[in-house]
Formats: sequence, C-alpha cells, structure tokens
Amino acid sequence: MTRTTRRILHVVTNVGHYDEPDHPTGLWLSELTHAWEVFAEHGFEQRIVSPAGGPAPLEPRSLRFPSYDRTARAWRADPERMALLEHTAGPDDVDAADVDAIYFTGGHAVMYDFPDCAGLQRITREVFERGGVVSSVCHGYCGLLNTRLSDGSLLIAGRRMTGFSWREEELARVDGLVPYNAEEAAKERGALYEKALLPFVPHAVVDGRLVTGQNPGSAKATARKVAELL
Repeated sequence: MTRTTRRILHVVTNVGHYDEPDHPTGLWLSELTHAWEVFAEHGFEQRIVSPAGGPAPLEPRSLRFPSYDRTARAWRADPERMALLEHTAGPDDVDAADVDAIYFTGGHAVMYDFPDCAGLQRITREVFERGGVVSSVCHGYCGLLNTRLSDGSLLIAGRRMTGFSWREEELARVDGLVPYNAEEAAKERGALYEKALLPFVPHAVVDGRLVTGQNPGSAKATARKVAELL
C-alpha cells in the first residue's frame, strides 16, 4: 500500500550558547513555527529531530518582537508543543525512508552542532537520493555544509542556495561571536550562494529538490516552496 501523507522532519539544535557561555543562543523559534503551520495546512505529518536528541533550547532574541509573533507565542503557550522540543528524537531514531522532506531550522546555535553530525548527514543524503526534498532556513544551511552524496560529492556543490549572510551577521552584531562565516563556508564548498538585495528581506531559492531560505523572515516562503515540490 502506497503512503499518501507526506512526512516532514524538522531539525533543531541542542546547543544553548556561543563559545562564550554568557552569550545564550538556541533555536530561532519562529523558523520552526512558521514552517510547521504551513506544513500543517497541507496535512503533512511532522516530527522533530536534533543532533543529540532531547531538549532544544530557545534563542532568547527570537522571543522578542517581531520574531515573537502569533505562531511563536501560541507554541510557547502550548505544553504539548513545548514538550516536542524537550523530547526531540535523535538521528538513530529516524528511518530516512519515512521522510519526504527534511527542514533544517536556524538560530546561531546550529553553527556548532549541525555541520558535523553524521546521523543528520545520513538522513539528508538518503532523503535526497531517494527523491525527497532537502531544505533549510537561515543558519540551517550549516547542516548542509559537509553533507556528501553517495558518490562523494558535496550536496551543495554547484547548486544555487541561500542562508543567513555575513552582512546580516554584522547588522545583528554577532559577527564577533559566531564561530565562522557560514556564507563563505558555503561558497568554499562550491555552492552558488545568493542573497536578497537588502538584508533581512524574505528570500528563498529553489534548485531542483534543494530549497533554502535566507533569514528568519523567509521561513514561510521556504516551507511553501517545499510543499509545492511535495
């Protein structure tokens, strides 16, 4: 029997601070809630995974206006939804055959635990090579930097994509805190990196079954493009 309901796997971080412990970070909540709402409207099944499994801390700055909008407030007010972030699955709990699209959320925390997670790389590779959709928003593209396909090539090499730009890091005044320049890292790996003309403007890029959004305001557009592909 053929499964008709599409299944989305959201990826969130387990990291709660920058290299300096007194500078907290974590999941940028609206990047999850905006996409979750879009996918729910399409009737998709949704699940959350993290590199280590277990709790996903929230980025404090994502709990302030304008990012702290209706969807983010509703999530925080719902104990069942918050429990989803307290008890995320680990990569070994996920069968990639059950995933139609993987969606990497952001927040600066993901720069630490997304890039070298072998379990997430396995899931991403299997989803992509099986004809599924690989997507990310904002810093979520750090989870794609080191993912290789079965032939050894980097997934993002030669593909159009976007993600949080270095200019946006500077304007957010965290360029001195982040562990590396993600935009430059993507370019070094052969990605055809693009960004909007103006910082913080919603911008999403589709290259085949790779869908990426530039910043927090791009989550809905990214999710909609994923839904269209599915």
